[in-house]
Amino acid sequence: MPKPANEIRLNRSELERLRHALHQMPELGFKETATADFLAARLTALGYTVHRGLATTGVVGSLRKGHSQRSIGLRADMDGLPVEEGTGLAYASQNPGQMHACGHDGHMAMLLGAAAAIAERGRFDGTVHLIFQPAEENFGGAKSMVAEGLFQLFPCDAVFALHNAPNLPMGHLALREGPIMAAVDEAKITVHGRGGHGASPEDTADPVLAGASIVMALQSIVSRNIKPFEPAVVTVGSFHAGSASNIIPDTAELVLSIRSFDPEIREYLAKRISEIATGQAQSYGMRATVDHRRSYDATVNHKAETAFVRDQAVAFAGADKVIDLARPFMGSEDFSYMLQVCPGCYFFIGTQSSPDPKPLHHPAFDFNDDILPIGAGFWTHLAEAFLAPVESP
Repeated sequence: MPKPANEIRLNRSELERLRHALHQMPELGFKETATADFLAARLTALGYTVHRGLATTGVVGSLRKGHSQRSIGLRADMDGLPVEEGTGLAYASQNPGQMHACGHDGHMAMLLGAAAAIAERGRFDGTVHLIFQPAEENFGGAKSMVAEGLFQLFPCDAVFALHNAPNLPMGHLALREGPIMAAVDEAKITVHGRGGHGASPEDTADPVLAGASIVMALQSIVSRNIKPFEPAVVTVGSFHAGSASNIIPDTAELVLSIRSFDPEIREYLAKRISEIATGQAQSYGMRATVDHRRSYDATVNHKAETAFVRDQAVAFAGADKVIDLARPFMGSEDFSYMLQVCPGCYFFIGTQSSPDPKPLHHPAFDFNDDILPIGAGFWTHLAEAFLAPVESP
């Protein structure tokens, strides 16, 4: 009888080789051509039918066995970040200014490891679709794949995705039903004043002063306009104005990151930001324009599929290594668009390697290779459990 997936001794050295190779070739969203070539070659060698081109560089590997019409989708993200790597590792990025600083190299390696185990064991009845998605970082590759017919070409009864979490204990699996990642939007506020000499402020309309007032007033939205138990964030991440100490500029520009879960609150935040920006600017005799840009929707897990992942996580790792998250994370994830059209679950796998690990997106971040066999093993276990052959009576 085949061993259960949590007893498989996946070849760690091979998984490391795959991960390190991927780490050296980071590519930005919709430009992951070398990465796609690498994935497609590996999947083809394992016997998967490979489809390329969804969302420009997306790769889907499909494997069918038996007679069941059931199917499962497992997704890994492919893209790197515009970060100059600072790890100093022997396998550091070979593409200047680009780095796998979010662990997508590890996500791909784990799914490739599962691809090999699933194919070798053949312990399933149905179809496995392995979805390698481009452009997760800010470009919405998942939305593009869905719009281009992902689930029409590769129907899935459920779809699943994971993300490494350096702040969670090694090997723990964390999840929750309902919202797990926030919706994210961006607003650019431009304050239009009247510049002049810094020695004569009375002859100007200083947009720096109005912009500073806007920054302070924006802090009242979450603290005074949103119910205390409704998560929301309004962050002014950029404030640019002026070029010298003795010059009052014509304009000031503020860029905001806005995060929420409830669609009504999301709309209210946009409305309130615009009201505050224009009102504060007017109070200083100026005007403000607001360019509001919607980005990713909230990632919302489905009830039955989340319960399934939790049950399988307990079976795979033990109840002591399963974390039921009390609240969602304020980060965002474009897997939300897959969950809008296909039931599924997004969850986290802990990779903490030290008391003070480097955070995601840090130039010195490196994926913890110790998790590779565990993540690949859990993907294998999840696929086999979902597509378990029905025994004849």
